[in-house]
Amino acid sequence: MKRILFIAMLLAGVLLPQPANARKWLGGDISMLRANEQAGVVYRDILGNEVKPLKFFKQQGWDMMRVRLFVDPQQAHRRHRDEGVCQDLPYVIDLCRDIKKAGFKIMLDFHYSDTWADPAKQFTPKRWVELLPDELADSVYSYTRECLLAMRAAGVAPDMIQVGNEITFGMTWPIGRVDPIKDHNWNVLGALLRAGCKACREVCPKAKIIIHTEKAGVWEMTQGYYDHLAQQQVDYDIIGLSYYPMWHGTIPNLGVTLDKLAERYPRKDVMIVEAAYYYMHNGQAGPEEDFSQCLPGTIEGQRLFTAQLVEELRKHKNVTGLFWWFPEENNYGTDRRGGLNRGLFNNATGCALPAMYQLSRFKK
Repeated sequence: MKRILFIAMLLAGVLLPQPANARKWLGGDISMLRANEQAGVVYRDILGNEVKPLKFFKQQGWDMMRVRLFVDPQQAHRRHRDEGVCQDLPYVIDLCRDIKKAGFKIMLDFHYSDTWADPAKQFTPKRWVELLPDELADSVYSYTRECLLAMRAAGVAPDMIQVGNEITFGMTWPIGRVDPIKDHNWNVLGALLRAGCKACREVCPKAKIIIHTEKAGVWEMTQGYYDHLAQQQVDYDIIGLSYYPMWHGTIPNLGVTLDKLAERYPRKDVMIVEAAYYYMHNGQAGPEEDFSQCLPGTIEGQRLFTAQLVEELRKHKNVTGLFWWFPEENNYGTDRRGGLNRGLFNNATGCALPAMYQLSRFKK
């Protein structure tokens, strides 16, 4: 058994020499950009000059954009649709045409759900709820393949592909649910991930495959998860992490995880595929949020967080990507109120925030 595990870990990139430094990628998940533009949102630079978002991002040194894809978002709860669950395949293709035309690479984020897929919920799409495990794996394969074929035919084949979104505890619950530090049900999740990765390799053989988790602050869970992937012989290229300080601990704590990943998986690049922080916050913690060691939720606090995060990531040669989540969040020019206030534009003025200008240092 130990020999089998050793071979599996070799195949997964453990215990092999560190590769040459890879290119660094900078960008954001701009899945709401098309909907925002249709709503009349106005974007400005820090001086108040009106800008075209994609052109502006390009000027800041961004070179890849992430876009999420839901299975049937029209099946989502109305509240989730109001929050931004609208990215079906036609929407994604339409947005990706603009992204590609503007000179960016594309990262596609399969949610394998009709609505938000994250640590607290991984709802099985309505069309798949009656399927058995083997049938579900076949459906993941067919769906992934069909979407990628459609994108390729439209001239917007992705350059990187996430097979699942924040799937530390699995996906398509309850069938694909796991615990990263327990062995139960990993054969089922392994089959689902192998099916999705197989479709990616067949349709987009040059694309890099990302497996995305969100326990960057807990090494035991991060190690347990990717060790299980090695045992399941899941064929992927990049370890993708979410990092939000109010959920995942301090930036130095993230650095410890990155160092340990470099030691244990020296052949795997690591990307922070989601990061963000508040530029305005009322000081009240939400569920599982801990601000005791965080910077203030202010414009300056967000700028300092971004500067410190970039400084830390630049210390780690295995980190090859940094992507802000929902950078395009902006209500200026509309009658919308409120918002998460974690974007890179001020909801009240439409102006780019100072944190925007800190991100470009990641690639220097």
